[in-house]
Amino acid sequence: MRSNMHKKKLETAGKSLKETEKVLIMIHGRGANARDILGLATYLNVSEYALMAPEATNHTWYPYSFMAKPEQNEPWLSSALDLLKEVVDEVTKEGITTENIFFLGFSQGACLALEFVARYAKQMGGVVAFTGGLIGDKINEENYSGNFNGTPIFIGTGNPDAHVPLERVKESAGILEKMNAKVHLQVYEGRTHTVSPDEIKEANLIIFK
Repeated sequence: MRSNMHKKKLETAGKSLKETEKVLIMIHGRGANARDILGLATYLNVSEYALMAPEATNHTWYPYSFMAKPEQNEPWLSSALDLLKEVVDEVTKEGITTENIFFLGFSQGACLALEFVARYAKQMGGVVAFTGGLIGDKINEENYSGNFNGTPIFIGTGNPDAHVPLERVKESAGILEKMNAKVHLQVYEGRTHTVSPDEIKEANLIIFK
């Protein structure tokens, strides 16, 4: 059972689960909310998707940097991962296959999205991580299992980034590739901590085509 840290608050947009076979789960960054991340959908080729955005209690998925020791971010981190699992289970109960489930996150939400899909790796529709990497002071590969079966994953990141070191992004990409994901990593020199128009374009070309 999910611990009671993150209360389940889910915003939805786009098609209903009954009307479509494709679902995009969107995960906001620290200090933001579900409506903020849903706003990105306007720029993505997702008009035929059901959009689902869980909202973090107090607008933060876990309290410290994603590169803090995992126990420092508990119990919030496990609660956030459990919440995502709950959302995915709800979607699959409606008859939507994991091959038609997509993930997108920005910053803290991108880290959470990558961490979640690596822990439950299987063939999915695709994953978009706007500035993120796998979570922990060191990457613990024992946490990850499964096979992505060629799932496309787009990771865009600035260099340098105040919150997400490029080295961690590259290490994360390598682990996802080992698990049979098709990773597209795009590094933007000198870009600030944001989502750029070019990243949106790449996400549309690679993931939401």
